[in-house]
Parts: sequence; C-alpha cells; structure tokens
Amino acid sequence: MFKGAITALITPFKDGQVDEKAYQDFVNWQIEEGIHGVASCGTTGESPTMPHDEHNKITKLCIEAAAGRVPVMAGTGSNSTAEAISLTKHAQKAGANAALISTPYYNKPNQEGLYQHYKAIADATDIPIILYNIPGRSVVDMSDETIARLAVLPNIVGIKDATGDLSRTTSLRNKLDGQEFCLLSGEDATALAFNAQGGVGCISVTSNIAPKQVAKIQELTLAGDYKAALPLHDALIPLHSTMFCDTSPGPVKYAASLMNICQTELRLPLTEPGDSSKEIIKTAMKNYGLI
Repeated sequence: MFKGAITALITPFKDGQVDEKAYQDFVNWQIEEGIHGVASCGTTGESPTMPHDEHNKITKLCIEAAAGRVPVMAGTGSNSTAEAISLTKHAQKAGANAALISTPYYNKPNQEGLYQHYKAIADATDIPIILYNIPGRSVVDMSDETIARLAVLPNIVGIKDATGDLSRTTSLRNKLDGQEFCLLSGEDATALAFNAQGGVGCISVTSNIAPKQVAKIQELTLAGDYKAALPLHDALIPLHSTMFCDTSPGPVKYAASLMNICQTELRLPLTEPGDSSKEIIKTAMKNYGLI
C-alpha cells in the first residue's frame, strides 16, 4: 500500500532536452529530504509534451535514481488506451512500483468508456495501477460507482483524487464497503482533511520544493496527530496556493529554479509565469524561508 507524501516530479529541461543529471540529482535530494515516494512523468512533469521514447527514458532515470529507496509511480496515462497500455507495459518492465494513470483527456468518454479503458490496461499488465481522477484537466469525472467497479480488479489498487471535493473520500469508502483501496489526495491544500476522512497520503506539487515539510505533515496525520499537523499545514497554505497562481507546473518550476534545482524552461504551449506571478512566488517562498 502506498502512503505519505509522494512528489509529482517536475522534469528539468535544458535547451529543449531533458537535463538528465539535474533530474536524477533532484530525485536523490527528494529522498534525502524524507519524501515517501516519487511520481514521474505526470502532468506536473509535462508528460503531454513528451514523445514515447523520452517518456520511457525519464521513467527509467527515475527508477535508477530512486534505487529502491522509495516507491516509484510511473505516469502512464493517455487519451489513447493503446498508448496507455504501451507506456504501462514499459513502466512494468523498467521496474516501477506502480503506474499512475489519469482519466483520458479531451475525448470525454462516458462511465462505461472509463471502465473499459482502465480494465483494458489492467488486463494487459500486472503492475499495480493507481487511478487518477482529475476532472479539471481531463474534463471527465470518474464516478464513485465506476471506481468501485474497477477496484474489484486485482491490480487496480488505489486512486489519486484531484476533484477537490472532500465529500468524495467518504462516499467512495462507503461504495468500497471495507475493501482495501489506497486513497491518495491530488490536492495539497486539502490533504490534511482528506486524510482525516480515510486518506493515506498525497501526491504533491508543493513537495517539489518543500519535501521535508510536506512529508512531516503526512507522517503526523498518519499517526493520528492532527493537532500537531494543523499548524504546519496552515503555514504551508500560502505556498500551496502560490503553486497555482499561474498554469501548473510553471509556478513550481520557477520556484525550483530559485532554489537552483533546475532551469525555468517549460515546453510549449506552456510558458513561464508572468512577472506579477513571479513576484507572488518569490514572496511566498521568502515568507516560508525557502529562499
């Protein structure tokens, strides 16, 4: 079972190419700071801009750098089921601990289409699969009923919930009726409340720049010490908000550049945050003591 703080890793670029050294150094720093897991090639890692060979290479780089010290979730989602199967098969062969698979974007499948999409991937592979429900980016919302249907499949083991609707945690648990299923938040700002309702972790954007702090909050909530976790959570809220003051991952990548983790380089159609956003990011980081 996956739990705790899992970083949705940014991907450092340099002159249009993946900065492999910066990426592996970054993974190593995350682990040294106490992160509980890493997720490669997700939306925060700009996976939609990656050709398949590059995507697969980054998955391997992440697994190599983690070296078994923490679990690696490989992002393998696509709006093409065949493409998602291909990426997931590679992740399994490369040695990833799980595949993180987002709901298909743009083509807007209905609930049966979502079920059949994930079932086809699960049938074609043996790797543990984490569903990823993110209607804000994919424009489809996987229902609790569909999730519960998929949870019966042996290698579908959990979900990253980025709906922002905290009531979903309880309603899904009720549908699962006691079945073991890994509930992970996909939203930093509500991660504490998510855990209070049965969640066991967060796949985090903010932990790209504050892994130690995000991990500490998760450790406290998983130990049931919400009283100690709350002030730490409150202190991070301005930083969580700032990471979405412009299109993600622009803000977190700019923040990482201020910490000399990587360059600010993004791939089109994404561009750097505007000057006003950059000032907001700098101020939040200074106030929190990161720079």
